Amino acid sequence: MSSWTDPEKWMQYLSREGCPVCNQTAETRPPTERTIADLSVSRLVADRNTCLKGHCCLVLKPHVIELYELSQDEAIAFMRDAKVASLALEKVTGAIKLNYEIHGNTIPHMHMHLWPRQIGDRFESSPIDWRTNTPNTYEDGEFEDFIEAMRKASREFERGAAAGG
Repeated sequence: MSSWTDPEKWMQYLSREGCPVCNQTAETRPPTERTIADLSVSRLVADRNTCLKGHCCLVLKPHVIELYELSQDEAIAFMRDAKVASLALEKVTGAIKLNYEIHGNTIPHMHMHLWPRQIGDRFESSPIDWRTNTPNTYEDGEFEDFIEAMRKASREFERGAAAGG
């Protein structure tokens, strides 16, 4: 459900002071979420409870709602972070295709979902329905292995991006 259907809540979320992303703490962070990388202007995270293995989210550090609110340099840096994240995700998952989604209908804070697509995945002939999250997407130890592999690949590609690659 979109948060804008509750105007009071939506107005609260629009400000940095009321944004659940900006105000997330170790105590309020979902226990199933892990940080993969702290990139130049964003943070790459993944949650164990997802509808598709490998799903990650690139969350902008400053409180920005729309892309047009970014300065030219911030927009370039965000796309550079997205490139690092997508290169790492493709390397780790062997995805045949990556899907990118920016909505902000639930929480108005700039973030990009990255979905690695595989032949035969459960959404092969339809859009990804994130509402079908399941606690059993990953086998025991598989999520932790994914996070570690993503951390390693992200560092590798971040060094390349910093060097102009």
